[in-house]
Amino acid sequence: MSHDPEKKACEEDTLIRRVVDELCRSESYESVYHRPTVKGLMPSLETLVEIVDRLRSVLFPAYFNDSEMTTSTMPFIIGSHIEKIERLLGEQIKRGYGFSCEIRDRQACLECEERSLSLAREFIATIPKIRRLLASDVRASYEGDPAAKSTGETIFCYPSIKAVTNYRIAHELHLLGVDIIPRIITEMAHSATGIDIHPGAAIGERFFIDHGTGTVIGETCEIGSNVRLYQGVTLGAISFPKDDSGKLVKGIPRHPIVEDDVIIYSGTTILGRVRIGKGSVIGGNVWLTHDVEPGTQVEQGVHSRPVIVSGD
Repeated sequence: MSHDPEKKACEEDTLIRRVVDELCRSESYESVYHRPTVKGLMPSLETLVEIVDRLRSVLFPAYFNDSEMTTSTMPFIIGSHIEKIERLLGEQIKRGYGFSCEIRDRQACLECEERSLSLAREFIATIPKIRRLLASDVRASYEGDPAAKSTGETIFCYPSIKAVTNYRIAHELHLLGVDIIPRIITEMAHSATGIDIHPGAAIGERFFIDHGTGTVIGETCEIGSNVRLYQGVTLGAISFPKDDSGKLVKGIPRHPIVEDDVIIYSGTTILGRVRIGKGSVIGGNVWLTHDVEPGTQVEQGVHSRPVIVSGD
């Protein structure tokens, strides 16, 4: 090792230049570099957190912010939040399109800006629907968990409600065709709760995940009403078809359909486009890759064969 300060500084400078040269080779950054569009702005995680926090305050008044809100002040406070949400969301939707857009013409981006603002307004119109669904989820969580002392406890404390709130927000944006923003919003909750729900999944009312950690719900899942899952449940895909060029085919239905009034206990894995019939109960640590008839109880076994306990 050299003890000459000038020589040491020269060696460090040479190392830095060599590393920079390596990192700036096109073949090095080809798949990881975001080539900027006209504005070159990425979606802002900080702003999306603010949007979701404001939405949470609107959906659950006086729980997370504005704790002194009364029914008299509610219209003003909620109106203020929604006005800010619409403005911030329009900008983030535009940035989301820019994330995958190759347009470099400034004039061509005006249409995208108008579309983004329009989609933000369309999303605002879905907030009452999101509130209604979440109110049903809160009731299901309270009624389905003997440890819950009140619906307020589930709103304030339960990771399931946090994750499902983000999901229901993201799902409406997904239905509107918003790019990447829905996925960022569900991944916020995934990071915080360990519950992974793809925004493309379709989930009915009165949905409850007890405990929740490790739960995975895939993009093309269809889940009915009054369904309860426990921790560690995976509703996933069993195979990934490829096209003639060997690339994965995107968006095809490949995840389970879970009908109304189904309970799936902890550690269970259900894979593929299988149908779990209405009113069925799937025991813990079961591996399923076949359909289950309505009113069936499936217990852990070599092949997880169903045992009919009721019918309809």
